[in-house]
Amino acid sequence: MLFNSLQFLVFFPSVTLLYFILPKKLKNICLLTASYFFYACWNPKYLLLLLATTLVTYCGGLLIQAAGRRTRPLLLALVLAYNFGALFLFKYYGCLFTSIEQLLARTGTAFSFPRTALELPVGISFFTFQAVGYAIDVYRKDIPAERSFFKYALFVSFFPQLVAGPIERSRTLLAQLDKTYSFDYDRVRKGLLIMLWGFFLKIVLADRAAVLVNQVYGNITAYHGLPLIIATLCFALQIYCDFMGYSTIARGAGLVLGFSLTDNFRQPYLASSVKDFWRRWHISLSFWLRDYLYIPLGGSRCTKLCKYRNILLTFLASGIWHGAGLQFAVWGLLHGIFQIAEDILSPPLTRLLDSHGVDRNSFSYRLLIRLKTFCLVTFAWVFFRAGSLILALKVIWRGLRLTNIGMFMNDSLFELGLTPFNFGMLAAGAAILLGFSLMKEKKICVLNWLSSQLVVFRYAVYWIILMMILFSLNMTGKEFIYFQF
Repeated sequence: MLFNSLQFLVFFPSVTLLYFILPKKLKNICLLTASYFFYACWNPKYLLLLLATTLVTYCGGLLIQAAGRRTRPLLLALVLAYNFGALFLFKYYGCLFTSIEQLLARTGTAFSFPRTALELPVGISFFTFQAVGYAIDVYRKDIPAERSFFKYALFVSFFPQLVAGPIERSRTLLAQLDKTYSFDYDRVRKGLLIMLWGFFLKIVLADRAAVLVNQVYGNITAYHGLPLIIATLCFALQIYCDFMGYSTIARGAGLVLGFSLTDNFRQPYLASSVKDFWRRWHISLSFWLRDYLYIPLGGSRCTKLCKYRNILLTFLASGIWHGAGLQFAVWGLLHGIFQIAEDILSPPLTRLLDSHGVDRNSFSYRLLIRLKTFCLVTFAWVFFRAGSLILALKVIWRGLRLTNIGMFMNDSLFELGLTPFNFGMLAAGAAILLGFSLMKEKKICVLNWLSSQLVVFRYAVYWIILMMILFSLNMTGKEFIYFQF
């Protein structure tokens, strides 16, 4: 069931109404049933996988807590082996062995690994990481093992964030499940407005940018120069608005019901460095990798060489988490390499700027370093989108041929899949996004700011956003990009 579907338009109000009118003892059962139904709408048989992940980590948590010091690591290893084994089977098995077969074929060796007919379960990476994080937290004694199976099952499967995050931590979401929430007008209103903003990001911006991106990246050999650059910039906008749109709808839906979910994005394209970008992008995954991989590897409390190794391994894991293809590993490694380069070059660059009297607090300098970061991140997106490493290299090579500069002077720009009207809507939506992002960057809460304005102005903004969504409904119906992860 997609957030941007008529089914969800019926499902969510129905669940919300039931949740508020049911007695306290039945509220979490209502949400658990709704969450399992929500997931079953994709493929009912994969409810067994979700249930198995829940059972293994639930029982594992109880056993780990009760076990002695020597047995605990073994139990944790078994829990991790099951979860990552299932993730490997469904997500990486086919791609890995296909690559090995191709390598063997080049050496003249014909060999075929057994294949499975398994489809990739929606959201498997998200609920696996959430469940694994819980098991590790119990092992570290950060939290006690949860004794209520139904409460823990709801923690793993809570429908707003089940299939594309944010990846919630046990000590935040589990604690909220102990409480019950009644209808509160101000909270529900705020949650619905947050959801409206998420739909705007997805339908008006992400789905519209996808039309251009899909046309150009779907036939790379037909384009060179500026069209490839424009498509890559549009993909940077698409993936941001698509993923943030999902997280925003999830956060708003959670708030309507009374739950506070992680704010997964904080103006990442306004970051001053690649390191800063990862403090702002997919925050729940960044912190998960930091706490459960980077720090256990040694983090930055070691030699420079070990620190850089830890960075590369962490971002390699991030790339592999996103997909099985080699291009995802390269994407992750690029982000690690960018951070290492920034760390190495920062001290001499700072000395050079200070020696020449450059004001690093000036608007022009801050704009320049943000543009630099945006260009590095956008360059890496090529590997994420292209579909394979070879295609990504083709995009870069063909994009370097700076031709078609005059396309802004004629109608050839509108041959990339979007009509003049849709280009105008995309530009207007991007301007609204930039304006709100700059406000948030200055620590201005947009909803509070709107509430302080005249009623006419406030509702004019709401209606403009709503009308832009309605005028874009022909663009919607597309799945969220991160469903494939």
